[in-house]
Amino acid sequence: MEYSEVIKGRRSTRGFLKKKVTQKVLNEVIELAVRAPSSMNTQPWHLHIVTGDVLDNIRKENTKRNIEGVPPSREIRSPLGYEGKHRDRQIEIAIQLFQEMGIERDDKEGRHDWVLRGFRQFDAPVAIIVTFDKELKEDDISKFDCGALVNGLVNAGWSKGLGAVINSQGIMQSPVVRQYAKIPDDQVIMICVAMGYPDESFPANKVVSKRRSVEEVATFQGF
Repeated sequence: MEYSEVIKGRRSTRGFLKKKVTQKVLNEVIELAVRAPSSMNTQPWHLHIVTGDVLDNIRKENTKRNIEGVPPSREIRSPLGYEGKHRDRQIEIAIQLFQEMGIERDDKEGRHDWVLRGFRQFDAPVAIIVTFDKELKEDDISKFDCGALVNGLVNAGWSKGLGAVINSQGIMQSPVVRQYAKIPDDQVIMICVAMGYPDESFPANKVVSKRRSVEEVATFQGF
């Protein structure tokens, strides 16, 4: 693929084929992703790739705890809640997804099932858990660096035929993730990326989020 094809073609994938992703392909994806820029070349990130029984155990325990009302234990601060235009965009994409999935506004069961899919990493065959060095926890730039890496992961994956969705629900119960993924104590769990081959028949995979135009995003001075 041309670079522009990857960037313009990629979309979040929330339904996956039950097809194994080989370690060889994942190595190729990661080799591209780690070319992401970082502050002073610090490269603070670590990737823990899980599949099979390990991922199934994380899904099971994460879902069970959340259903039982165990408070979330994310290791970085969660959003405080969006308002105004940010909330509008959040609602807009939710409406698009629910329309494609045929989930009506008063369909409590359908909405609940959608939330559970997030806890299960959308049933993807692979989950990539992104962590960073604990000594940098109070340093905001390290989180920015991890964001650059994640952008590289989803785009590199797309170039290899893999879909992905960045997913915070899958790591809401950090002790579960730590236990099964064997994450060292000197690392902080940042985010999770669910990855696999897209199921093109899954309705939500048709959704392409609307993006602001260059005119809305950018200002130019001195040109």
